[in-house]
Amino acid sequence: MTRVMPPLLLIAVLIAVWEAGCRLLDVPVYFLPPPSAVFISLIERAPVLAGSAWQTLRMALAALLVAIALGGGLAVLVSMNRAAENAVRPLAVALQVTPVVAIAPLVLIWAGLDHPDRAVIALAAAVAFFPIFSGALTGLHSADPDLERLFDLYGATPLQRLLRLRIPSAAPFALEGLRVAAGLSVIGAVVAEFVSGSGASQGLAWRLLEAGNRLRTADMLAALVWLMAMGLALNAVVGWAERRARVRIT
Repeated sequence: MTRVMPPLLLIAVLIAVWEAGCRLLDVPVYFLPPPSAVFISLIERAPVLAGSAWQTLRMALAALLVAIALGGGLAVLVSMNRAAENAVRPLAVALQVTPVVAIAPLVLIWAGLDHPDRAVIALAAAVAFFPIFSGALTGLHSADPDLERLFDLYGATPLQRLLRLRIPSAAPFALEGLRVAAGLSVIGAVVAEFVSGSGASQGLAWRLLEAGNRLRTADMLAALVWLMAMGLALNAVVGWAERRARVRIT
């Protein structure tokens, strides 16, 4: 309760101030609706928003799985060869610092205009790739030097060293990277939906665009509430899995 109550109280105070300010200042609804209007929109549009949230979450999870497979697998491969690591790391950093909106048109063309879901998953995976790759690679190099020398003493093969020493040592770093990547996958999915400019995916980004074009600000904020709740839920699930994994490791 000591961790839950302070943020809940702060949110309640902010909502009360927001509601009172909108009513006292007579703020136009299209500019800033009161929380009560957003709550009504949440109730009335719950089925539509729930379906769109599931669509966005499905693509974010698919992108996260792709990023785990590519980022984790590549980190394991290059960790075994210093030259390969030096060659791959700058490319991974370049992918990380390239804005997703800059490569979105190319990905849309390559995925096919008839398959926007593929483009959204690919772009979200590109956003989530680097934290997983960087966390796993850092962890694979974090093994205890004394244990490394012990494995040398017993003549362990590279595969034995990888499976029995480096991967267990990398687990905490990889889990932290996964936690960051989980949030980025949702962000990447939403940004990719915006950039695709197609209603075929029908995710939360499309609901935001639809409501914005009609100046239905309450509906926009309702979609944002769903988006924030989805991101918090995904972060909580990954955090729970991380804690369980740490307990098993220790």
